[in-house]
Amino acid sequence: MGTDHQTLHLNASKRTKFTNASLRELRENGQIPAVVYGVNTNLAIHVDEKELRKVSRTGRSEFFELKLDDGGSFPALIKDIQQRGGRWVHVDFLQVSKNKPIRVKIPLHYNGTAEGTKGDAILQVQSTELEVEGLPDALPAGLDIDVTPLGVGDKLTAAEVSLPEGVTLVSSGEELLASVITTRGSGADTTQEAEAPEDSAEEPLQE
Repeated sequence: MGTDHQTLHLNASKRTKFTNASLRELRENGQIPAVVYGVNTNLAIHVDEKELRKVSRTGRSEFFELKLDDGGSFPALIKDIQQRGGRWVHVDFLQVSKNKPIRVKIPLHYNGTAEGTKGDAILQVQSTELEVEGLPDALPAGLDIDVTPLGVGDKLTAAEVSLPEGVTLVSSGEELLASVITTRGSGADTTQEAEAPEDSAEEPLQE
């Protein structure tokens, strides 16, 4: 089940200075230098770091409206965020067309408690995202997956995930997303219990 689409916006200002000193000054004032890429777009801008962090929660998979200080605006996605020493120092935006399908990786949110984990088994998550394709307006911010029905030995593959209308799977349908497996400790205990009756049966023969 997908998360409902809600269009967000991010304010941006065009950059006219490109020296190291000007970039450093922007970052010291809470601004992040950025570039917008598109079919006919290559624009240098800067955005407020606090606003960017809010948008980044969904903007890597769901488009938002990038609003420029000159009055222009267009839908965009976050293509990449560069970090240095744990700090955000630069961001790349991708201009998208609302009428052209795009491929993105959607985060997966696993909900519930797998039935098989009520014993000694555990839920092992193999992937936390799924690559899909669709029109920007149809793409969800994330996909909710209920793992409650999974028993011991059960596996969840990409093909089993329900996608919103208009969104198609790009990842391999056989890609393993999660499974319920027994822990090594429980396996070792089971082996020891199985061997015990055999040892007891042999004792009268040795006497």
